[in-house]
Amino acid sequence: MPLAPLLLWQGRRVRRDTPKLPEAAGERAGRVGADRIGRPLRLLIVGDSSAAGVGAAVQSEALSGRLTGLLGESLARPLDWRLVARTGISTREALALLEETPPDPFDVAVVALGVNDVTALRLVPRWLGDVERLHARLHARHRVRRVLWSGLPPMHRFPALPQPLRGVMGLHARSLDAALGRWCAARPGGLRPLATHVPMPAMTDPSLVATDGFHPGPGAYGVWAGALAPHVLGRHR
Repeated sequence: MPLAPLLLWQGRRVRRDTPKLPEAAGERAGRVGADRIGRPLRLLIVGDSSAAGVGAAVQSEALSGRLTGLLGESLARPLDWRLVARTGISTREALALLEETPPDPFDVAVVALGVNDVTALRLVPRWLGDVERLHARLHARHRVRRVLWSGLPPMHRFPALPQPLRGVMGLHARSLDAALGRWCAARPGGLRPLATHVPMPAMTDPSLVATDGFHPGPGAYGVWAGALAPHVLGRHR
């Protein structure tokens, strides 16, 4: 590949020069609507730095806080939630992270992974194998009934990535995301856990990006949560 030396150099430069933002501070588990009656809806959020809230100062401004806040406004019963996320992990590495988590049961899981598989140029068939194993493990360990696989972000718009690296990463992200959508659609409807691909909403406003030019900012987390919330609710209102 003629561009390989340039892409390698650009990748090293991005890793060196991009500000390293911390994960959002705050609680990673809780209950919303504790005074409500009924069995709680149990939500598990699994992911990488975006799920961990990098780009937001506190979890209330990150994906977990935005999503649980929206769900709390719509549910008539309590919501129990837990966030299991770590910066830099791939889909395969998320399996090991799950093993560090108490095996409590959950009704719905939201999975936000794939960016680190893109940057590692993980091949589509191998990545789908990782997806399949994680999907099965969520059911075996946590008895999850439905998994919402969040679509990959538009990496071809990430300001932190220079061209042509941005274009290559964006193309691979779209390739993985399309494969994920097909994988979810091809699963039999009666096979547990159910799989739903939730495309990442279009976010073209540069102000939605965090200061590192790579992660979502608080506004983007709100838009993202708004796309996920209706799928989490489903029949659980």
